[in-house]
Amino acid sequence: MDVKQGLELRQTQKLSPLQIQTIKLIEKPIQELQQCIRKELEENPVLDDDPAPERWEDKDQNSDDEPRDVSIDEIKDDYIPSYNLRVNNWGKDERPEYNTFSYKESFTQGLEDQLGCRDLDPGLRDIAQFIIGSLDDDGYLRRDIESLVDDLAFRAGISATADEVLQALRIIQEFEPAGVGARDLRECLLLQLKSARNTPETENARKIIENCFDDFSNKHFKKILAKTGLSEKELKAATARILKLNPSPGGALDASYDDRAQQVVPDFVLTEENGEVSFVMPRMNIPELRVKKSYSDMLENSKGSSQREQKEAVTFVKQKIDSAKWFIEALKQRQNTLQKTMQAILDFQKDFFIDGDESSLRPMVLKDIAEKTGFDISTISRVVNKKYVDTHFGIFPLKYFFSEGLENKNGEEISTRELKKVLQECVDNEDKTHPLTDEQLVEEMGKKGYKVARRTIAKYRGQLGIPLARWRKQL
Repeated sequence: MDVKQGLELRQTQKLSPLQIQTIKLIEKPIQELQQCIRKELEENPVLDDDPAPERWEDKDQNSDDEPRDVSIDEIKDDYIPSYNLRVNNWGKDERPEYNTFSYKESFTQGLEDQLGCRDLDPGLRDIAQFIIGSLDDDGYLRRDIESLVDDLAFRAGISATADEVLQALRIIQEFEPAGVGARDLRECLLLQLKSARNTPETENARKIIENCFDDFSNKHFKKILAKTGLSEKELKAATARILKLNPSPGGALDASYDDRAQQVVPDFVLTEENGEVSFVMPRMNIPELRVKKSYSDMLENSKGSSQREQKEAVTFVKQKIDSAKWFIEALKQRQNTLQKTMQAILDFQKDFFIDGDESSLRPMVLKDIAEKTGFDISTISRVVNKKYVDTHFGIFPLKYFFSEGLENKNGEEISTRELKKVLQECVDNEDKTHPLTDEQLVEEMGKKGYKVARRTIAKYRGQLGIPLARWRKQL
């Protein structure tokens, strides 16, 4: 085998530590950013977040009390451009007013708290605890009793009989929200009716669910009238009572985010005055970071030193200062990127931000904002991920403002969100005794000036959670 030596020209692209740091910070919402900064402060002794910064006096002018930056360019040739080592690009007010909304207590935690208030035998309590952990996100128990008996034995080391498991399940089914622990929809609705105040409508609703559940599910109202002997008025009242029940009791409490109560804080707060819309970025507990003067002095005083221990200390300090500089600059770039992106969204959707009318939303995709800001599409995607904006008509995720577009009969481009709104209005205003089919919805949309195919109607109807026409039929 011949061994040859040659030259090859290859072009590669590598991200600098600063770019990597910036990308990571851009993705984080304001609360995660706070945690990241706290962690960085703990790990890097060079960083300082003291709200009362030290006064750096000029050695040549003892009377000069003005703060100045200490350059470390003489110590190491750094490719990062020169900049101020103190982040000061937030507002003057450290904690401006902002609105928050919170996810409710986790579903599992709520049930466990109720279980803790019951005086139960330890063995029965362990079984109930296991059942709670076996419920799905909707609050249903999708396992049969015998399977739970086996799971308790093999997974939890608990020997239990089917009667004991059923007894523990009955206890859980008494918990709030009503309907939790049901094994199917029929049982879920009956549990809710059982816990409800006893009225003629409730009694008739219970009779329908117990004896005519399949007929009710398929909207066979004439069969229900024949089987129950109810009048049409009584059936209508009972049906209205059933429709008020919650088919997903687990959804009453939010179990997202790993079963922990979470709080969402908007990253942007919009203000509107005389038709002009602007925004601020709440600072929350984001401190002003800087490099500690003592470490910069250490580097400055160590120039020319030949002692090995001193050089090792200086090398360590250099690395920490470099890391601090990258982190501070990444924070500044994150701030700049978020501001430019939000301003571009604000300019693009100005009509919506003035009145909050969903029909005012223009079709907008990531590419549109990328072109306005000069950023890459992937950067815009990171900016809008898990970020929220507080307006005078509600809090919205930034992703809410992005949607594709279609053309109406006049050739004007309209947002798919506007189409969905009009479709929802058509369904809301239909005759519930003769609900509109998808073909009829196409005609109704056409009358309003929207040319939409039947398959598009079916797609949007599914996204809006609107059932088929026969499932929307009412008495």
